[in-house]
Parts: sequence; structure tokens; C-alpha cells
Amino acid sequence: VQLQASGGGSVQPGGSLSLSCKASGNILGATTLGWYRQAPGKQREFIASVTSGGITDYSDSVRGRFTVSRHNAKNTLDLQMNSLKPEDSGVYFCRARRSVTPVYTYWGQGTLVTVSS
Repeated sequence: VQLQASGGGSVQPGGSLSLSCKASGNILGATTLGWYRQAPGKQREFIASVTSGGITDYSDSVRGRFTVSRHNAKNTLDLQMNSLKPEDSGVYFCRARRSVTPVYTYWGQGTLVTVSS
């Protein structure tokens, strides 16, 4: 399985960006897709996820501003980011994780988001 993230860029505070992640290969059922962010000098942190059944979860820092969605038939994962703040800057990674046999975790290569005036 390979994950290809796209859509990063530069935006001013208060602006919006949309990220997308395309999965190629065999994504099995019961796979949760998610977004993580890594800012310079910081650990990678959870941002948002969506299960194969459509249940979403968000970090407190982005809840109400970001929306995660997936299209199972197309094997794509999206993240709509609104009301962006400078602290939202970082490299965004998509992840595919399955916690039942066969267990797997795959990461995409990351896409850079910069929020600055």
C-alpha cells in the first residue's frame, strides 16, 4: 500500500486549505485513515481520523475547524482545513492503520502547510 498526500501550501491566518491522500494498493476493510502533523522540532501529533464505517475523531486543537472525510470506493482521504492558525503549520502525513489481523500501518510522505502572514 502506498499513500500519496497532496494539497499543502502557504496561506494567511484565517484562510483555508484542502489536503487529499490517495491510497494505492489493497486497503482492506476495518482500516482507519487519519491525518497527523509534525511541526519543526516537535513530535508528530494526531489531527483527525475516520474509520471505514465513517466515524470521525479530531484533536481538540482542530475540532470545529477541520473536517475529515474518506471515499472508500476511490481509496481517498480528505482534510478540509478552515480558520487556519499559525500553529497549524507543519508537515501533514496521512496514515492507514488496521488493528485486526492482518495488522498494518502505512504512512504517506507528507505535505507541507505553512500558515503565516
